Amino acid sequence: MAGALKAMDAAALARLRELLKECANEADWDVNLRLLDGKTPTAKQCQEQVGTDASGKPITRAMQWGQEKHAVALRCVQKRLAVERPGGFSVEQRYRYDRTSRALELITSAEEQAMLRAGRTGQLRGTLVPDVVIHSGDPLRAEAVFDFKFPCPIGGRTDWRPYPQGHPYELLDQGRLYAEALRTMVFRVSPILGVY
Repeated sequence: MAGALKAMDAAALARLRELLKECANEADWDVNLRLLDGKTPTAKQCQEQVGTDASGKPITRAMQWGQEKHAVALRCVQKRLAVERPGGFSVEQRYRYDRTSRALELITSAEEQAMLRAGRTGQLRGTLVPDVVIHSGDPLRAEAVFDFKFPCPIGGRTDWRPYPQGHPYELLDQGRLYAEALRTMVFRVSPILGVY
């Protein structure tokens, strides 16, 4: 286990990148097979509205499929990294970050669930939840951050989008904020494109 927790070298980072790319491709293929008979979605299918969220904003098929692909990719990462890097990664770890003081703190799953049960969801507003954080055994000491992006249709936008107006981090983008808060390299992971 000690070997898994030491700082990453170039070979370890290359291996991680390949593993995450494989998980992204597997998730894309799996969901397309189950929900689209193995076909890739068209732009028209991606834009179809399937409902609305709590604030009345539209939910599209692209969003729905993206959530499903994220879930599959994260299960793949959890399974593979549990073997290759036990104790040296976190999946969907929630952090609270204060940009003024640069203080970063963990919010445990138990704390998050307690806030949700108590109706204190406002305390989670503006927290950060990267998909995968690689660390040395302490999630506050990140070595790399990876975030899955599943464009719909394939080849669509995968850039970091700015947080919307009214958000605590409005006009900043997710990638920049992850890099600032966790003080490490931040990568996007997409099917076909891999890690970039």
